[in-house]
Parts: sequence; structure tokens; C-alpha cells
Amino acid sequence: MTEKTKNLCAQIPESLHAKVRERQEESGQTLGQYMTELITKFYEQEGKPTMKENQRTVAFQVSTELFDQFKDYLKRKGIKQNAFFLDCIRQALEEAEQTANGESEPEAEQETEQAM
Repeated sequence: MTEKTKNLCAQIPESLHAKVRERQEESGQTLGQYMTELITKFYEQEGKPTMKENQRTVAFQVSTELFDQFKDYLKRKGIKQNAFFLDCIRQALEEAEQTANGESEPEAEQETEQAM
């Protein structure tokens, strides 16, 4: 049996409302499910540090046009932004390790050398 629910209504700025609805739609959840998850996570993290000890933040800026293209790509592919960048970083590190160990060079470098 599921827990009884109650309606929670609050006035928030339009810009915040738009952001919440956009992220809710991206999540594939109903608004009620999304808000329940957000509020639950907030209370679970209350009083805890926001950064884990063994994690660091990587941040950089890109043009608005590139950012919009990137967001569209992620949405079409159903990929989360952090998963995309973690995969890119892992791939680059693997390729660098292979090159350092004398293994075959990554395809992009081979193609560049062949074009010369």
C-alpha cells in the first residue's frame, strides 16, 4: 500500500518554475515524482557536505551556441551531462595510456598522420 499524498503549493519565480519544469520533463517523471525526489534528496543531504571528499569539480565555459547544441545532443541521445564528460575523460586517459605504453595510436591521430 502506498503512502497517502498531500498537495504542496507555493509561489516561486517564473524563471525558477521554467527551470524546474524543463528538468522535470528531461527526467521523464511526473511533476509529483520529480518534486518528491528533489525534496527527499534535499532532506537526506541536510547538514552533510555538498562535495564528497574524493571528488572534485571540473568547470569551463563555452559559447551559447555550442552549449545549446550540446544540450540538444544530450537530450536526443538520452545521456546525462556528467556521464558524457566522464566518458570523454576516461577515453582520453585510456588513449594516452595506450600511446605511452607503445600500443597503437588512437584512430584520430592515425588519420591525421595518414593525411600528411
